[in-house]
Amino acid sequence: MTDERMVEGCRRNEPAAQKALYQLYARKMMAVCLRYAHSRDQAKDILQDGFVKVFQKMDLYRGDGPLGGWIARTMVNTALDHLRRNKPFDHSIDLSDAEHLHSEDAHVVSSMSTDELMSLVQSLPPGYKVVFNMFAIEGFSHEEIADQLGVSENTSKSQFMKARAYLRKLLPKEAAAPYVHDEQEG
Repeated sequence: MTDERMVEGCRRNEPAAQKALYQLYARKMMAVCLRYAHSRDQAKDILQDGFVKVFQKMDLYRGDGPLGGWIARTMVNTALDHLRRNKPFDHSIDLSDAEHLHSEDAHVVSSMSTDELMSLVQSLPPGYKVVFNMFAIEGFSHEEIADQLGVSENTSKSQFMKARAYLRKLLPKEAAAPYVHDEQEG
C-alpha cells in the first residue's frame, strides 16, 4: 500500500489503512519516543498517544513532505506534551554559567556505535535529554525549543551545553573501558 493510499484510508478511518500505517512506521517511531522517554513503558505510552494523534489529525497532512517526517514530528510533539507534565526544565542554569563547556571529543564519539551513543543520551537527566534530542538529533533551533518547552532561549542553550558536558564526562570512561579490560587480561 502506498503512502497516498494509507493517508486516504486513514482519513476515512479505514482499519486496514491504519494498521498498514502503524506497521510501517511503529518501529521507527518507537525509536523517536525512546529518545525522549524515561522508560520503555513511557515510550510505549507516547507511541500510542502519538498514533492516536496521527489518525485524528491526518487531514492536516498536506503531502508536501515525507509522511514519515510528519509522523515523527507528531511523535516529538506528543513526547514533549508528556514531558511538560513532569516539568523537567525547572532545574536550568544561566547561560553564562555554562560558557566554559565548549570543547569537543569527536575522536571518542566517532569510535562509538550508535547504540552506545543512544545509551549515553538516554542516561541524561530529563531536561538535558529533551533539549539535546531536539537540538542535536531533531534539528530544532534554540528559539523553537524555547517556544515548544515554554522556557527562555538561554535556558535551551544552557541545557544543551550542560548535556554535552555531562556526555563528555561519560565518554572517556565508556571509550576507555575496552582498553582497561584488555590490559587486565594480558
